[in-house]
This record gives sequence, structure tokens and C-alpha cells, in this order.
Amino acid sequence: MSCGEPHEKDCSEVLDHLYEYLDREMPAGECADFQVHLDECSPCLEKYGLEQAVKKLVKRCCGHDDVPADLRSKVMGRIELIRAGETVPEVSVLEQAKRDAARREQADAAAGQAGGEPAGPGDARSETARAE
Repeated sequence: MSCGEPHEKDCSEVLDHLYEYLDREMPAGECADFQVHLDECSPCLEKYGLEQAVKKLVKRCCGHDDVPADLRSKVMGRIELIRAGETVPEVSVLEQAKRDAARREQADAAAGQAGGEPAGPGDARSETARAE
């Protein structure tokens, strides 16, 4: 996208890095360049305002849910891979987190049974496992 006006920083570059600016994850020098661009360019300022409103809405509606630390670290790892231009695994972060959780549950169940506790028909763990 371009507004057609000449700018020191191109509109497409500003829009590509808009969330870094919104999330305050951008170095101070670049933030100043972004602010200059937004002061000059009404289409980019409009897009910034829209994205800022969406972010506030999401925070208000969904901001109370805690993100598991392992999922957060996996997402951040993927972001770093993308920024570095490396190949990103085919499996989504959410799918990988589900697979990891299932493996942990299986390992916990196996450890519980290996501990000498029989998993008979009246055993609460076996009842829970059957219900799932």
C-alpha cells in the first residue's frame, strides 16, 4: 500500500512493522521514524488507529486468559525463526502444544501405573481416562 506521497519510510514498510510499533517492541530510533510517517500519512494513521482499536478490543475481551508458558515460548521461538528467515516447521504451534500435552499425560499415566497402584475398574484415574 502507498498513499502516493513521498515519505522517508515507505508505507508498506510501516504497515509490515505496525504491530512491533503498537506493542512497543521496536527500537526507539525506529519508533521516531514511524511517528513521523504517521504524522504525515493519513492512510497509515487510519490503519494504525484501526489496529490499535482491534488490539484494545481483544485485550478487553480475551485479556484475562493466562497463556501457558510453554506455548508462549514456542510462539516466540517461531517468531524468531521467521524473523531470521529460517524454515518454520509444518505443524502449528497449537497442534504441537496439544501433542506435547498428550505425551505428558501418557507419561504421567504410565508412571502412576508403574508405581504399583493397580488401575482396576473402580480406580478414579481409569474412570477419568475412560471418560475422556
